[in-house]
Amino acid sequence: MSYNPNKNLKLYYSIKEVADVFGVNESLLRYWEQEFPQIRPHKSPKGNRQYTQENIEEIRLVYHLVKEKGLTLDGARKRITDNKAHELDKLGMITRLEKIKQEILDIKNELD
Repeated sequence: MSYNPNKNLKLYYSIKEVADVFGVNESLLRYWEQEFPQIRPHKSPKGNRQYTQENIEEIRLVYHLVKEKGLTLDGARKRITDNKAHELDKLGMITRLEKIKQEILDIKNELD
């Protein structure tokens, strides 16, 4: 997953763009919308979903808990409800560590 919140800043992202970022089907995002009240994208007058940075962060948390940690939807919902701030902190730390790891690997490759 290579989502960079500072790259290509836009106000709204389409469901296809968001699905591509996470490597999931658009239908899964629509399903998560029903299961997690935190994910509520804006809808255009035509009914197209328009995701904000905040929506993407909510999806990133759900993705992490369900796809990476292997929690059930009920388990992920409970974690988010009980201690969302803590989960976001952990996810932010994991993201920063992955970025540092990539930078170290890039430096190693340059030295080889």
